[in-house]
Amino acid sequence: MNVNTKTMVSISEANQNFSKVARLVDQYGSAVILKNNSPRYLILEFNQADEQLSAQTDDVLAISEKLITRNKAVYEELAK
Repeated sequence: MNVNTKTMVSISEANQNFSKVARLVDQYGSAVILKNNSPRYLILEFNQADEQLSAQTDDVLAISEKLITRNKAVYEELAK
């Protein structure tokens, strides 16, 4: 995942000025909240949450198809 450094906000700043975080999400699509100088939380627009989840599902399906194709002979032997 690529993170735009313009969207990074410390947890204390987010706590004091959440409207700034909301504006960053409106402008860039997401914001990252840092805790102890490490990315800890990702804030997304609500309508993007489904897109993020479906992308992960698509990845899992692609990997599953690859494994099934690669191990087809083994699956056929197990099916006997």
